[in-house]
Amino acid sequence: MPTYSYRCTECDNAFDIHQEFTDSTLTECPVCGGKLRKVFSAVGVTFNGSGFYRNDSRSTKSSSSPATPAAPSTPAPAAATPSTPAA
Repeated sequence: MPTYSYRCTECDNAFDIHQEFTDSTLTECPVCGGKLRKVFSAVGVTFNGSGFYRNDSRSTKSSSSPATPAAPSTPAPAAATPSTPAA
């Protein structure tokens, strides 16, 4: 259930209340009977893990370091097959 913050425009009373999404917005201050306004604030969001940052999708090569050539790969030796004498 979400928590909503309200502040009275007349007496400056501020409070938080748990309300369902289907509940109607509060309009009257419980202290003085004045008009209430919803208070909106920034939501704290944390992005963890890979894939959230611009540099996560870039290759690992850096433009400031010289490129090193890859070592040539050596082919695997062929498997020795036993020779069978011709009959």
